[in-house]
Amino acid sequence: MAWVALLRGINVGGNNMVSMKALKNSFERLGLRDVRTYINSGNVLFTTNETDPRALEDRIDGTLSQEHGLKGKTVVRSQPEMARVVKTIDKELKPHPQWKCNVIFLRHTIDPKRALAGMALKPEIERVVCCPGTWLWSARIDAMARTAMMRLGRGPIYQDMTIRNVNTTKKILELMQQMNTM
Repeated sequence: MAWVALLRGINVGGNNMVSMKALKNSFERLGLRDVRTYINSGNVLFTTNETDPRALEDRIDGTLSQEHGLKGKTVVRSQPEMARVVKTIDKELKPHPQWKCNVIFLRHTIDPKRALAGMALKPEIERVVCCPGTWLWSARIDAMARTAMMRLGRGPIYQDMTIRNVNTTKKILELMQQMNTM
């Protein structure tokens, strides 16, 4: 089955600089197959017979810490999980030039509905749709700094999530589907 590892904070703002070739080699040393990367921000696709995403996250985190000194937590998604996210995006998020849409992937240890329940969302400027392991967050561009979601960076959940834009999320699924036809 095709999987993607979504790494936090790789090659962002000059921090945690790791070449995609080095990441690819690390994943291959883990015994993962058909390893490829997509863009320079830590999206690593692979195939494996492993079925436990938490075990994959732990193995990948250990290797990246040991080999590259990375301390961020990895979020792993299977192709069916990514397909469900993209299906929800297509159903729930309508592109609008005055709104920005992001996909917030949560580690498997986080319950998205429970975590969202503690936030004071502002419906006039932001909208969040929960789907398994993921928040689809859209906000008015002119009010971004005032959203509840922007405060996530100050809370403990921030360490257990990573963000991708809608186009990147869709492209990752497309690449995963291609991997399964090879």
